This record gives sequence, C-alpha cells and structure tokens, in this order.
Amino acid sequence: MVGSVWAALLLSLTCISAFSLLSPAWFQTPTFSFGVLAYCSWPQGDSWNQSCGIFRSLDDIPDSAWKVSAALLLGGWLLLAFNALLLLSWVLAPKPLCPRRGSGKMAGVQAAAVTTTVAGLLVFPASLASPFAREACAASAVYRSGRCQLGWGYVTAILNTGLASLLLAIRWPHATKAQGGTVRFSSDTEKIILMPETSK
Repeated sequence: MVGSVWAALLLSLTCISAFSLLSPAWFQTPTFSFGVLAYCSWPQGDSWNQSCGIFRSLDDIPDSAWKVSAALLLGGWLLLAFNALLLLSWVLAPKPLCPRRGSGKMAGVQAAAVTTTVAGLLVFPASLASPFAREACAASAVYRSGRCQLGWGYVTAILNTGLASLLLAIRWPHATKAQGGTVRFSSDTEKIILMPETSK
C-alpha cells in the first residue's frame, strides 16, 4: 500500500514537471511569454489569440546558458520519470518476483533528479541576457528580468522540485540510536530492524 502511494506521488510529480517544462510561461510580458522549450505572443489585451512556437532541438534554443538549462531540466525530468516508472513496476510486480522492493539505488536516482533539476532552474535565469530574451524583456540581463515578470511555469517547476526533494527526505531511511543498538526504520519492509552493536 505504501509503495502504491509513493508511486502515485512520483508519477504525479513527473507529469507536473513535464507540464511546467513544456509551458511557455516562465517569463512573460503583457504580449509575450517564453519558457524553456516554448514561446507565445499575442496582441495587446487579447491573450486568447496566441501564436506559439517551440524549440525543436537544442540547436534552435537561442543561448548557450539556455541550452545548458534545457539539457539539465530534461535530464532531471528523465531521471524522475525513470524513478517513478521503476517504483511503479515494483508495486505492480508480484512479491515473489521482487522480494527487495524499493531497495537499492532508488533514493539516489531521485536525489540525482532533484539535484539536476535544481541546477537547471538556477541556470535558466542566466539566459535572460540572450538577444531573444532582451528583445522580449527590454533591459534584461543575467538574473535580471527587465520588464518581464516571473510566470506560473517557472514557479510550478520550483514548487515541483521542492515537493520531489521533500518526498526524498521523507523516504530516506532514518537511523537512530536506541539502547546501544542501531534501529533502522524502513517503509519498504514496514518492519523495525535491530542491528547489534559492534565493538570497535
């Protein structure tokens, strides 16, 4: 049951991460918005009549910092998706087939996904110095948005990364000292494992 909840949470975070990654609303003005992989423009006061485009490859992205950020964010999303699918496969597989469910490198994969995504989120505002962003945001520079405002796509990506790191912190096995022995709590086995104290 616990594994099913974790799988559902990770799949939800993966979908939200993909949604924010494809969003063109990371930085926006009253007539233009852009994100990591998409951009949109519309007439003043008529945001329902949008004309949007996407960057089909890294070569189409206008700035090197933007390319690095896109690669990091896509890599973080792929790691998160791999982690979620692996956990889902363990949840759906019969117990005799996978006796050590959720053990191994799952927490490491999720930590790598969070770290990679945070790096991508930190690098992306450096792309505000690109000619593309300067044209849209007027006086923008590295980490200065000019007349652009922070959009919901970037905020969603930040919150999603925060939730993924919170899940990681909750999921990480906790160890405490009790009566001279180490007590490990594992949600995978739902048991308390007492480890005898070793002499040094």
